[in-house]
Amino acid sequence: MMRLLGYGIALLAVLGVVAWIWINFMPIDPQRWHQDPATAKRSTAPNNIVYAPAGINAPDLEAAVFDDVPEALIARFAEIALAAPRVRELTTGAADYRTFVQRSALMGFPDYISVKAVAVEGGASLVVYSRSQYGYSDWGVNRKRVESWTSRL
Repeated sequence: MMRLLGYGIALLAVLGVVAWIWINFMPIDPQRWHQDPATAKRSTAPNNIVYAPAGINAPDLEAAVFDDVPEALIARFAEIALAAPRVRELTTGAADYRTFVQRSALMGFPDYISVKAVAVEGGASLVVYSRSQYGYSDWGVNRKRVESWTSRL
């Protein structure tokens, strides 16, 4: 009986390592994740959030207006994003919008954050679409990230 338990534990350990390798080393398809956050089709799962001015992509959080130009605002957002742990940019920054990927600390699950700066009355605002690749729920991680990063602007 103890031998079977040992085999079961060993099998679970091997499966855990294989899952970790899969999650962390599978190539990311930029075509799938680099989406214009103002027009992206949202998932029905609760593992995504949109921060935007009213009227753009049914925002969960209404975006603030900044006394700035869109180019400068998105550059400041990118600095904040890239300073966060385990974040890298998925795009080159040349497009109208940029996409970042942040991985969770333990298993390396990727979350994708697409951001676009738009001109609005009084300055500029951001449209941010943050979503998880895996799972149904994210325990509010995407919301907390967006609130944290945008509060530093």
